[in-house]
Amino acid sequence: MKKTTLIKEGKAKRLYRTDEEDVVWVEYLDQATALNGKRREQVIGKGALNNQIDCILFEMLGAKGIHTDFIKKISDTEQLNYKVDIIPLEVVVRNAAAGSFQRKFAVPYLREFDQPIVEFFYKSDELDDPFINTNQAVSLKIISYAEGEILENLALQINRLLKERFRQARLQLVDFKVEFGKTADGKIMLADEISPDSCRLVDLTTKTSLDKDVFRKKTGNLVTVYQEVLRRLINSREEAHVQS
Repeated sequence: MKKTTLIKEGKAKRLYRTDEEDVVWVEYLDQATALNGKRREQVIGKGALNNQIDCILFEMLGAKGIHTDFIKKISDTEQLNYKVDIIPLEVVVRNAAAGSFQRKFAVPYLREFDQPIVEFFYKSDELDDPFINTNQAVSLKIISYAEGEILENLALQINRLLKERFRQARLQLVDFKVEFGKTADGKIMLADEISPDSCRLVDLTTKTSLDKDVFRKKTGNLVTVYQEVLRRLINSREEAHVQS
């Protein structure tokens, strides 16, 4: 398979067409952003780390029955995905208080919730990705009520699987963002990426941040932190294989 023309370049990835109509070629970039893209820096090695972490997690989710756009990893920085039309919603699942939720409601950092919280945000850089509820999303014809329920249920299923997978790697999943897309026949599936760019992760014991917060807050080396997440995911996967 060959990549052909560039479809678009985002904050951290480039998407290319391929010689197969329903397949796109994704290249992860050595670029980190914060403040909705207002702060942008080159970070050598980040693209390969995000791609490898994403591939591990999407392969796991696919094996557990979650339909995704992921096909296969083709290099340290590249993968193949099925072509989907992205639904312009960021779906956020929160297991504990952090980030905007913590600031908005003045609750203690990492206070765990009795039940996961699911939130929708409208994907718009111009509007700074505002919070949007289901009624608003339906009124704007982004989704139907039935599709809103599907997105929430899928997000909660993904949360259960990710929480356990990260726990095996001695990490607590605080919160994460996912995106979904539709195939040509209208089927909804998980798309985009799951990585420390889109998850808040802390060490189970020390509660040290192991995600993009170290870049946002300038509290650590992003590459070193992502290397540690990848190392833990690989080691815990190998340990599980040995035990089985």
